[in-house]
Amino acid sequence: MTKAKPTIAAKTPCAVDVKEGKKYWWCACGLSKKQPFCDGSHKGTEFEPKIYTADKTGTVFFCACKHSAKAPLCDGTHNKL
Repeated sequence: MTKAKPTIAAKTPCAVDVKEGKKYWWCACGLSKKQPFCDGSHKGTEFEPKIYTADKTGTVFFCACKHSAKAPLCDGTHNKL
């Protein structure tokens, strides 16, 4: 069985101001209309959102290409797609 590939939502990361201790549900499928966060569009696919809990308040860069090895955060993989 071949693993499904996520849809590339964008080839640049999404800068988001996060608050320490807050949970964020990152879209893993790439189908959400509320990128980089989940809106439930994954239902019926093999994808599930990934939770991210901010360890400090500040700006983080969420992966939008959905191929990062450090998901939900960007690792620069979008530069190779």
